[in-house]
Amino acid sequence: MTSLKTANTFRKYHRLLGFFLAGIMAIYASSGVLMIFRTTDFLKYEQTSERHLESNLGGSQLGKILRLKDYKVLEDTDTQVVFSQGNYDKNSGVAMVSGKDYHPVLQKLVKMHKATVNSPLYFLNIFFGASLLFFAISSFFMFVPRLSTYRTGLKFAAAGMVLALIVVLF
Repeated sequence: MTSLKTANTFRKYHRLLGFFLAGIMAIYASSGVLMIFRTTDFLKYEQTSERHLESNLGGSQLGKILRLKDYKVLEDTDTQVVFSQGNYDKNSGVAMVSGKDYHPVLQKLVKMHKATVNSPLYFLNIFFGASLLFFAISSFFMFVPRLSTYRTGLKFAAAGMVLALIVVLF
């Protein structure tokens, strides 16, 4: 009787947590798919910004201040610095920087997926990961172990684990 009570308790929490996490799972899955394409221009658009800096900076100083990915000086004259993402007027101190980035809403999804301990979003990621672990464990309490459905489920779980290990290791 105790195992039936335990199974029913797991079913209850599995069901309630599943409903609660449905929205989070949809958002997290979408951001995960988006992260696959992060090195491409998929869903990115051209953005140009104007930055007001000190005047008369050299190319290397400018690179340190702008902190741009793949920064490379193409031309450094007396009046301007031309770099791979824009240009800088040495007299006025104005840098025009262009690049491609996501729409602000999509940027938030990427930020959520890449959250570290320096971001409050990492609590959501820890909660979500722990919830998925609970789902994986509680799913084995959804069926009676004597039934063929349970044994079939174990086979599918083992196959999924083997597939994931193969993909990760090779």
